[in-house]
Amino acid sequence: MTIFTWIAAAWNAVWPYLLAVLVLFAVIIIHEFGHFITAKLCGIRVNEFAVGFGPRLLHKKIGETEYAWRLIPFGGFCAMEGEDEESDDPRAFGNQKAWRRLLVVLAGAVFNLLLGFILAVCIVLPQERFATTQVAQFDEDAVSVKSGLQVGDVIVSANGRSVFTTYDLSYLLSTDEDGALDFVVEREGEEIELNAVQFDLTEEDGQRHIRLDFLVFGEERSFGSVVKNSFLTTLSYGRVVYMSFLDLLGGRLGLNDMSGPVGITAAIGDAARQSLKNVLSIACLITVNLGIFNLFPLPALDGGRAVFLLLEMIRRKPVPAKYEGWIHAAGFALLLFLLVLISFKDIVRLVTGG
Repeated sequence: MTIFTWIAAAWNAVWPYLLAVLVLFAVIIIHEFGHFITAKLCGIRVNEFAVGFGPRLLHKKIGETEYAWRLIPFGGFCAMEGEDEESDDPRAFGNQKAWRRLLVVLAGAVFNLLLGFILAVCIVLPQERFATTQVAQFDEDAVSVKSGLQVGDVIVSANGRSVFTTYDLSYLLSTDEDGALDFVVEREGEEIELNAVQFDLTEEDGQRHIRLDFLVFGEERSFGSVVKNSFLTTLSYGRVVYMSFLDLLGGRLGLNDMSGPVGITAAIGDAARQSLKNVLSIACLITVNLGIFNLFPLPALDGGRAVFLLLEMIRRKPVPAKYEGWIHAAGFALLLFLLVLISFKDIVRLVTGG
């Protein structure tokens, strides 16, 4: 093996994971940039906008803000004056009106969702036709047709959850236990309930597989259909995080079904080997879910901080800083513990091939 062959083989093995790190990096940085640009627009002093963590490699001060590139290229931060400490500066974060601080806190998640929509447009735009939720044709060995589902039915909901795209159906099938879903369909202008619509269920290597056994009608491409389907794709991806959270609470999913940075990096790497569309899809899923997850009203998340700001706006006085600090610290510790636990499971799964 020549040195060039060795380099080519090494590059082929490494580049998908470098791309995966770049995707995660971009998703986190766009989140921090949302906080940064909104703080600037609100007149809040930003002391530093950093790409990465750890020691500074490069840095330059422009105006009042220092821009830095740090050693560890995972994420970044936007350090605002008076964010976590008292400050006499009238432009400090803590000295702003509650609604301004609320805008800054929510901006990170909003920018993640905007990025998700842009990626969804990139996914949708090349398609000539877009899948609907209207049944067009059953497979030759279709099981669901025997449960009353008919050609022309528009699937409105499944198991009590609204269905906007075929992605919603795929998710519901992947988390179902027996392959029988309760549908509400629109047929000739009327909504009809179909109980226990059965799909073919197989098991391979201990994993259940439930197959969608029909095709759906396509929608012609137009400006309106591109916008609509991009929005529906973003919406469907966003629903995954809270539906997964509900399934986790309900016991349908466990920690083994969750992935941390290690598992996500591996998934993006696998997608990169297949096609650009798969990379865009998983990047869209990640950024939308990061945005939605950050809006959860949990301590240490943006949504948890927003709850305290809303309470301040209602009570017309802030919650004592020390109590809020304790709550966020406890929430951060719990999130860090879960992250380490899930990452450990990801590594074990990769090493064992499970």
